[in-house]
Amino acid sequence: MNIFTIPVLSPSSLWTTVHPGGAFNVACSFAALWALVKVLRMLRWRMKTTQLLGPPRTSLIYGVSRDLAISQDSAAMYERWTTEYGVVYMIPSVLGQTTVVLCDPRAIAHFYARETRTYVHTPLSLALLETSVGRGLIWSHGETHRRQRKALTPAFSNAAIRKLTSVFYDSAYKAKGQWDNIIESSKDDDAVIEVQNWMNHISLDTVGIAGFSHDFGALDGKPASVTEVFDTFGSNQKASAVNEVFILLASAFPTILKIPSKRQNLFLKLSATMGQISNELLIRSRREKDVNIGEGGQENSIIGLLIKSEGQDTEFHMSEEEVIAQMRLLLLAGYETTSISLTWALIELSRHPDVQTRLREELLAFGPDPTYDQLKANLPYLDAIVHEILRLHPSVPEITRLAAADDVIPLSEPVRMASGNMTDSISIAKGTLITISIGGINRSSTIWGPDAKEFKPDRWLTEDGISGKAKEVQGHRHLLTFMDGPRTCLGKDFAIMEFKTVLSVLVKNFVFEMQDGPDTPVEVARGVLPRPRVVGEDGTGVPLRIRRYE
Repeated sequence: MNIFTIPVLSPSSLWTTVHPGGAFNVACSFAALWALVKVLRMLRWRMKTTQLLGPPRTSLIYGVSRDLAISQDSAAMYERWTTEYGVVYMIPSVLGQTTVVLCDPRAIAHFYARETRTYVHTPLSLALLETSVGRGLIWSHGETHRRQRKALTPAFSNAAIRKLTSVFYDSAYKAKGQWDNIIESSKDDDAVIEVQNWMNHISLDTVGIAGFSHDFGALDGKPASVTEVFDTFGSNQKASAVNEVFILLASAFPTILKIPSKRQNLFLKLSATMGQISNELLIRSRREKDVNIGEGGQENSIIGLLIKSEGQDTEFHMSEEEVIAQMRLLLLAGYETTSISLTWALIELSRHPDVQTRLREELLAFGPDPTYDQLKANLPYLDAIVHEILRLHPSVPEITRLAAADDVIPLSEPVRMASGNMTDSISIAKGTLITISIGGINRSSTIWGPDAKEFKPDRWLTEDGISGKAKEVQGHRHLLTFMDGPRTCLGKDFAIMEFKTVLSVLVKNFVFEMQDGPDTPVEVARGVLPRPRVVGEDGTGVPLRIRRYE
């Protein structure tokens, strides 16, 4: 017998080998091995990660995660812990996990600079993103992320967005025309209009035309399957509360997502609906490209770039699966984020009639509808209001990532460790969870000053309106709303220009009031993303009293 020959055991001979101990002994062996691996990983993590102070767990199962999930203001909780434990600290999470929270501008800048490589999506995030939008730009990391982003970048250049300004105006004026009809048909000179639904329609029609040369017709009252699915997410808040627990447990065991649940079924339905729409738009656009070949003009549009990227000889090639994923992502991002920001803007202007009046005066004094360049540079108060909304009400309130490698994160100020000693940097072991509260940083009194929680657009108009600490935050206009680093929101300028265009048309033509006065309570409801809702309303309802400006 050759001593270098290794016998290969068949499944039956393997069973004979472990018999007579039987299946129970095998299962116990695997369980013991799994437990040993977990213990070794935990020991390595404790040795390699700086042990920090933090709040005690309020639940043996959830740590403090459920408190954060059900809170109406998780940003305030993070800020309170920052005051108590320092600019970085640890919080107990689900089933014994520990998360490091970064609230220090220097640490956050270091984190964002290394995102997609050192800091990556958690298994839960990857599963949720793949289920909803597929393996597109927001799902990918490393070289794949760089390639996909490079392929799409020309569609979001200043030149490309300048051409789309007329699309933004068309959607805004369609909504204006519909509102004029509603007010005209009412008995009084005003009408109560549920504005969030209208902002959804504006956003959907805009992204359809601007991104894919397709009019969904939502502003004309045409039923759209995608809006029905989106709306369902916010319609059952009791079910949303149950799903919070489901998602929390899935953060420890992502395979739980394979268990059917109402929210998981909604994500699957949303994914299928957006996939079907994207596929139909892609087929139609390919056909039109073949018919109009040689005419040019569309190569830098979103759909044009996506079709171009399918070519095998292109520099930034994407598969059909990746192309469809980008389309699904653009539909989701275009529908959700801008509509949420516009709704918050109308709420804050209704709460602050003096600010609303001052904005209207600036717009009327300017005269005709401003061009792209004028919207960027010639309407400072509009710009201030838009950025104050983005500061106070980020559409994504926090992010959590997983360390894919060991790292050392520098701090701008020393922090006390669990040992009682001080340190100006923290060690992070591979496998550590890292959370950044975007809302907490954007509204931090330490960073933005004592009036950080107030809606105060004037802070953007003076040199000293933004504190020195806020200027240390790296991100668009010192905000984390669009994140930073390699994952900075690619559609940032598109979103801001659409926001400014729509808001300018609506405020110039209408006066907005809260239905029950400026102090009408507003809460956060659970949709695909957190959305505002007037307390007592169904779903994500935000009814405002609207009249024409005469």
